Amino acid sequence: MHQSPQQPKLLLGVSSCLLGNKVRFDAGHKEDSFLTRTLAQYAEFVPICPEVDIGLGTPRETIRLEGDPRNPRLVAPKSGRDLTDLMQTYSERRVWELTPLNLHGYILKSKSPSCGMVHVRLYQEGQQGASKNGVGIYAAALMQRFPTLPLEEEGRLNDSVLRENFVERLFARRRWLEFLGSAPTPAHLIRFHTRHKLALLAHSTEMYRELGKLTAGAGGVDFGPLLAEYERKFMETLKQKATPKKHANVLYHLSGYLKRAIDPEDKQELSSVIEDYRNGLVPLVVPTTLLKHHFRRHPVAWVAEQTYLDPYPAELMLRNHV
Repeated sequence: MHQSPQQPKLLLGVSSCLLGNKVRFDAGHKEDSFLTRTLAQYAEFVPICPEVDIGLGTPRETIRLEGDPRNPRLVAPKSGRDLTDLMQTYSERRVWELTPLNLHGYILKSKSPSCGMVHVRLYQEGQQGASKNGVGIYAAALMQRFPTLPLEEEGRLNDSVLRENFVERLFARRRWLEFLGSAPTPAHLIRFHTRHKLALLAHSTEMYRELGKLTAGAGGVDFGPLLAEYERKFMETLKQKATPKKHANVLYHLSGYLKRAIDPEDKQELSSVIEDYRNGLVPLVVPTTLLKHHFRRHPVAWVAEQTYLDPYPAELMLRNHV
């Protein structure tokens, strides 16, 4: 899947400081090179800093979450100022403003009392120090408004497995939104599902089957609610961890389409490479590259339609890790 000049870029929301904008409490930034040097080749960003947007300056007093993790307060401890209502009102308005943009994903600043998704420090009365049970107030509004939107923190994207999973979901969401924009019918949904069969299998066999049942009944129910349910389960499936064992099963499934086309030596080489991958000796790019080589020589129409072998631009090199 090579990103051509004609192919539109992804549209991603992002915490402004991650792009190098000096909006932090200390008037600094937290530029993330993966975003600004790598992903920026394939994405346009909508930078947002909730703290600046509610009128806090740079530099500014530090703020933190306090109280009940289910309903935390956003407080500036030095001055005692309570910013909760201001941030909640802003967050609810801002996420509704984002709705018509049809974002493909969002990258948030970790540990932030406004933008952190998980493990944000939360100070509770009577406890020494802080727990890490908090969720940033703006992040919570995002997750509530866009339950199927790929969301991730920049810190977690340092994990190669999480990074690959997140980027796969970004491009899958773009394909889904393009599908929705084409006035789809039940027949179109069946084709969309068929194109993603192997990708879904690499994440969850059980959820793949659930989606198959949902698709099979598309012609006999109200199509609008079914599309919403399919989207929820589709994105939830892709969020599941794709393990080497699951990938190996998909790779063997693909190799089955070559059993009459390649000779015994090629079959043995392919099986050996798949096993090397399963055992952590080579990265996923090795067996997938070998499979693509064979399918170029021996094309199979069904395989050519699958997103699995090229889920995103190869230049991102996300399958190059062991």
